[in-house]
Amino acid sequence: MAEPRTDDLVEIDQLCARYMLLTSQFVDGRWHEVFTPDGVYNAFGTDYTLERFPALLAAAPRGQFIGNMTVVDFDGPDRATGMQHFVFVDQTTHAMRLGWYNDEYRRTPDGWRIHRRKTTFMRKSGDFDGGVQHDPLATD
Repeated sequence: MAEPRTDDLVEIDQLCARYMLLTSQFVDGRWHEVFTPDGVYNAFGTDYTLERFPALLAAAPRGQFIGNMTVVDFDGPDRATGMQHFVFVDQTTHAMRLGWYNDEYRRTPDGWRIHRRKTTFMRKSGDFDGGVQHDPLATD
């Protein structure tokens, strides 16, 4: 029988909730609290390192992220993968975007962190994709 991982599950769920809070409130400079130093966020077909987060955040629409609890699979004591569905509500129009994150997590000396987070959007047409590029500094 697998060892219970309740503490790890709670910590990862809090990690993902902290990501939602920092992103919704446009808090800059605290990404080390949720990502590994070599962490990558992928959206719009582009990988963003932590150094590029300020530009990405500045270009993003304002609004509220609401996410469900993360479904996590452990791969040993220090690695895991997960999926978290979310709804984004635009602050000015209240238009919604639906999607999910596919994550890779790593345990660090400071606790669990996101190593890689990839966004997939759910379209009204029934399609799924990485979104429409909105970063004015994107090179891809």
